[in-house]
Amino acid sequence: MLSVLVVSWNTRDLLRACLTSLQAHLGGGEHEIIVVDCASGDGSAGMVEREFPDVQLVASRENLGFARGNNLAFERSRGEWVWLLNPDTEVFAGAGQTLIAFLEEHPRAGGVASALVDVRARSFQRSCRTFPTPAALWVEALGLARFFPRSKRFGFYKMGHFPHRTRRQVQQPMASSLLLRRQAIQSSGGLFDERFPIFFNDVDLCWRLICNGWQVWYEPNAKVLHWGGASTKQRRGEMIRESHRSLGEFYELHFRSRLNPLVFWATMVLIRVSGWARVMRAKKRPTSK
Repeated sequence: MLSVLVVSWNTRDLLRACLTSLQAHLGGGEHEIIVVDCASGDGSAGMVEREFPDVQLVASRENLGFARGNNLAFERSRGEWVWLLNPDTEVFAGAGQTLIAFLEEHPRAGGVASALVDVRARSFQRSCRTFPTPAALWVEALGLARFFPRSKRFGFYKMGHFPHRTRRQVQQPMASSLLLRRQAIQSSGGLFDERFPIFFNDVDLCWRLICNGWQVWYEPNAKVLHWGGASTKQRRGEMIRESHRSLGEFYELHFRSRLNPLVFWATMVLIRVSGWARVMRAKKRPTSK
């Protein structure tokens, strides 16, 4: 059985398109769709209730965030396959079936991500990265990745050398469309760590999956249309700060005991300074000509 989990906040029209695509393309296989609405003010919950009576709706009175919302949906789900899907996506025909077939054929795969197709360009988005090691963050901060984005030596963090048109094992795909094996989730400490409410919960999940012997894959033959950032763009400055806070939390949790103290603390300073710089640029953006 397939369980589709969708967590939404103020994305009514996009959510409607997402659910419509699921109804059209999931086929006759046994499945359930669980939507957690995080106290949206745009009538999202009412829309789901009226237009999609077969969808299980959890209408929260507070904004739970991505991690808590998905954990709540996961607790209510029953499927062997758990498909995390953002509300700003629309699935293409066969996407779900292709992802399930992949996990059935690869028993050591704990998760597989679909290709994300950019709405405007209709090209594949760069949706896979390596883990944010100190080398990855420093190469980004020094601008080497920007000058050599397709270099395996300098552009490795954002995988600029990878065309995203071939199937491959990866470390960190975006969870905008990620199919997981329930057994892998349960054996790796659960779905999301709620210390990462919005960002880096998917990175932490992939880290735990791989540390527990599971593989994570990218499958370009499963395609999902992706608008991108529909909820986070509503609070850009706040989301930038939260992103860097979560990155620091990720480092505290997974790197502090692994790194030389000097490297660890230098990287933590880098995370804080780069976060501050991004917030300052975001504040200036609306007034720029």
